[in-house]
Amino acid sequence: MEWLLLGIISKHVEEKKATRSSQHEFIKGKSCLTNLIAFYNDVTGWIDEGRVMDVVYLDFSKAFDTVSHSILIGKLRKRGLDEWTVKWIENWLKDRAQRVVISGTPGHMPVQPALGESSLTGGLD
Repeated sequence: MEWLLLGIISKHVEEKKATRSSQHEFIKGKSCLTNLIAFYNDVTGWIDEGRVMDVVYLDFSKAFDTVSHSILIGKLRKRGLDEWTVKWIENWLKDRAQRVVISGTPGHMPVQPALGESSLTGGLD
């Protein structure tokens, strides 16, 4: 299901030219590795030119753990994703439950209304 969503959103982003060429996440043929290589090439080029270089690393791993479903839906609309797809995503996210087993007893528990960063669509912004 997420691969289908990722394909629809990626196509929209590509057609609308909604990203910069420096974007690597969620871009076909680009990855964390291509981002690191591009960064390395930039830095070594600047050093070769004799420019002074400072690099600051920030760990945002916990800052973006979840995103509110209502905020996500609002951003998809604002970015111009077609209304049918937005409604489909909204319905897919609404009133979800997961199967759980607590002390040997199976049941269902509501899924909290947020996407984890580890999901395919979790990092879209």
